[in-house]
Amino acid sequence: MESNKIKISGARQNNLKNLSLEIPKGQIVVFTGVSGSGKSSLVFETIGAEAQRQINETQNSFTRNRLSHFGVPDVDKIEHLNVPVIISQKRIGGNARSTVGTATDIYASLRLLFSRMGAPFVGYSNIFSFNHPQGMCPVCEGLGFVSTINTDALLDRDRSLNEGAILFPTFQPGGYRWIRYAHSGYFDRDKKVKDYSRKELELLLNAEEHKPPHPDKSWGKTMQYIGLLPRIKNDFLKKESKEHHLRKDELQKIINTTTCPGCNGKRLNERVLSCKIKGMDIADCSALPIDELLTFIDSLSSTPFNAILRELHKKLENVITIGLQYLTLDRTTDTLSGGESQRIKMVRHLGNSIEDLLYIFDEPSIGLHAKDLDNISKIIRKIKEKGNSVLIVEHDPDIIKIADHVIDIGPLSGVHGGAIIYQGTFKGLLTSKGKTGTYFSQERTYKKHPRLSHTSVKIENANLFNLKNITVEIPRGVLTVVTGVAGSGKSTLIGKVLPLQLPSVKIINQSPIAGSQRSTLMTYLGMSDRLRRLFASANSVSDRLFSTNSLGACPNCKGLGVEKIDLAFMDDIEQPCDVCHGTGFDPEVLQYKFRQRNIAAVMDLTVEEALVFFEQYDFVTHFNLLMELGLGYLKLGQRLSTFSGGERQRLKLSAELTEDNNVLVLDEPSTGLHPADTQQLLQVLDRLVDQGNTVIVIEHNLDIIAQADWILDIGPGAGKYGGNLVFQGNVGNLLKNKISETAKYLKQHLADK
Repeated sequence: MESNKIKISGARQNNLKNLSLEIPKGQIVVFTGVSGSGKSSLVFETIGAEAQRQINETQNSFTRNRLSHFGVPDVDKIEHLNVPVIISQKRIGGNARSTVGTATDIYASLRLLFSRMGAPFVGYSNIFSFNHPQGMCPVCEGLGFVSTINTDALLDRDRSLNEGAILFPTFQPGGYRWIRYAHSGYFDRDKKVKDYSRKELELLLNAEEHKPPHPDKSWGKTMQYIGLLPRIKNDFLKKESKEHHLRKDELQKIINTTTCPGCNGKRLNERVLSCKIKGMDIADCSALPIDELLTFIDSLSSTPFNAILRELHKKLENVITIGLQYLTLDRTTDTLSGGESQRIKMVRHLGNSIEDLLYIFDEPSIGLHAKDLDNISKIIRKIKEKGNSVLIVEHDPDIIKIADHVIDIGPLSGVHGGAIIYQGTFKGLLTSKGKTGTYFSQERTYKKHPRLSHTSVKIENANLFNLKNITVEIPRGVLTVVTGVAGSGKSTLIGKVLPLQLPSVKIINQSPIAGSQRSTLMTYLGMSDRLRRLFASANSVSDRLFSTNSLGACPNCKGLGVEKIDLAFMDDIEQPCDVCHGTGFDPEVLQYKFRQRNIAAVMDLTVEEALVFFEQYDFVTHFNLLMELGLGYLKLGQRLSTFSGGERQRLKLSAELTEDNNVLVLDEPSTGLHPADTQQLLQVLDRLVDQGNTVIVIEHNLDIIAQADWILDIGPGAGKYGGNLVFQGNVGNLLKNKISETAKYLKQHLADK
């Protein structure tokens, strides 16, 4: 039957080479290939985007405007699509009101249980919500914490208003909020704040909203005056404040956050908390690790409410299956990692009974130990067994192995990718000619002769979060890999405790790179000015013409390359600017050429292409480093905000390749890397060690673990079951260890071919 397959004709999105293929339905189909080969272009930007777009088209116009907008992919035709469920790495995020409990819907079932079984009866299910006016604590409005403004951090009392005494954006001299104080008629603008009378200070900080009696002439007729503290509370701290997210970092500098004295962090009011089951209120239940909460739920028996208890049992069990038993329902979702977020999204779908959907996963292995991958594989199989089709973009060998069907894209990245190298069973992949097939057919080895060290970095009595007061010595001048299941305490030990005890350590993680919305790869490398000068001298014009922040900016989108369509109370939509077609440059600037290319065409070069284009310039040293790190497919003008976590980390790592005598910490540097690129990464790590650096890597990748000089294994489990030092030593000795989960899976990995 034709409709048993998704049929794609002429896919040309990004680097895809006019692909036509058929993808079997009702199976687990894994897409493999090196970073930048075109996997995501095919799976997310072609199949996923088109399926989502067609679903959106069936909605009425009001609903359509509220949904995410997908462009039409560059493909001739896609036939026999199913309704898609796209489960990405994107963090759930959310504000302080979004918790693991609300994101998984478990809290809704718990509220129902308390409204029926709890005593005394205090009201129906809604009242147990900390987001409900009748349920929330009146002091903190359901947040569990209160924020007060630290006036010493907000004001520099040695300055006057004209000198910028208010240390917060939009309140600086000339800023639109500053005007409300400077022109109010209350203050001498040149008087130092420390010289204010008590009355003046009270007016500046705490005055309630009113109309000032003698403001400056420029004061608007309807303008009101309000003190600094109430203004910041209203504009930035109120729960629905739009500016809160924009100013999050600056707010942290002036805000003191403490547990709410009204509810002790429980978020709910006294009446709601008086309702208990077996001596536990609903907040006590939310604070338990999920496996302990399951034990509590299973200890309850009540025939009338069996259906609710069964439902809760099933939902909690699903969270345990995906290895997140260490989380608590009251944990806010913005503290979850990308991998945890993706698994939380999976839990939701395990509970539904809709069939014949098209599930699309983005590297579900990220952030997971081989033991956790066993659980993920079970879930993916369960989703398939319910009658769904599953498409997975993945690099991890253990996930690739569960595929019913493999599609390998390549052979390389960027312009050298976009073709189908192999399509068929996993067994057939082993004899295929691409990088993926070659990797699977290689013999696997571990480091038999590790480097030795005579000095060490000591971490003493580490007891943060779940760490059980451990003391470890990390050898200097070697490659140490820190292992353990997700949630075991690795990142706490190395990412949090180590920097406290050794402040000189350099942490190279996957966090966003500081910079504006316009920052590109070229600005990060510090090469934009050089490039502009080359264009300016070749054309005898101002170098400011070649900047999207200056004279060269497109007049329509002001150099952003995108236009925001404001839908009033709905989310804004971004689309490429009609005038500059997304380049950000004024079209008139594009007449100027350097070596036959205009500035937009140069910014569109990949790192690999730029290596040839700039071969006689010293730019190439930067490009060579990026090539070593497997980033040759990135474009010079690509915005930093579009980079994945793994790409950001490797970009930061490029800056360290010329350094020596540092203690460097890398958090899962293999994220998003094809196994063939992992070999390249290992060469880079070895080079860093050979230069005299101490390199500490937190990693789940078994190929990297196998090549370590020294291993620290934390565990044995996650959350309260972790936090112990399970093993320290070389790989040979780890393989003899009977307790370590890492040892068990590494042995298996080395035995597989």
